[in-house]
Amino acid sequence: MEPTRGYPLFGGAFSAKLPVGAIDVSDLRPVPDNQEVFCHRATDQSLIVELLELQVHVQGREAARYHFEDVGGVQGARTVQVEAVQPLPVESLALRGCCQEAWILSGKQHVAKENQQVAKEVTLHQALLRLPQYQTDLLLTFSQPPPEIRSSLGPESLSPLPWSLDDFEQLVTSLTLHDPNIFGPQ
Repeated sequence: MEPTRGYPLFGGAFSAKLPVGAIDVSDLRPVPDNQEVFCHRATDQSLIVELLELQVHVQGREAARYHFEDVGGVQGARTVQVEAVQPLPVESLALRGCCQEAWILSGKQHVAKENQQVAKEVTLHQALLRLPQYQTDLLLTFSQPPPEIRSSLGPESLSPLPWSLDDFEQLVTSLTLHDPNIFGPQ
């Protein structure tokens, strides 16, 4: 996948720059219509773009916390810990024309993978982009599970590098809306 071009999301209604080697999870298994999910080729890292209903009952930092805790609840997290919530300058976003406010949250959740009993600490970085004119909260999540301990059978150079926060920032800032009809009649 080209890192410099916009990758079409939600049937081309959006596009964004994805990190090198991102695999579209919908090619591997069903993904809900309101999500675009990508995984790293060699790590357990993932990137998720979600179109969610605007949560008008929470504002500002509390909206970012609300979505973080909601994701933890959906994933059955045993604990959720918010480490930082910072405003994200709307001017830095390709969506600046329709995004009213934006937040970046970093935190940890203890989550067990499917069919596993042992919970592992997963670091999550989330960007919440609020689009009230479309009644939508756009949630972008970068999941960084702890690296698996693997015996090395070959040179490290054969494995792609893990994604970084810079890769996530590129996804967030490059996200572009092409077709507002994705939100339904306005």
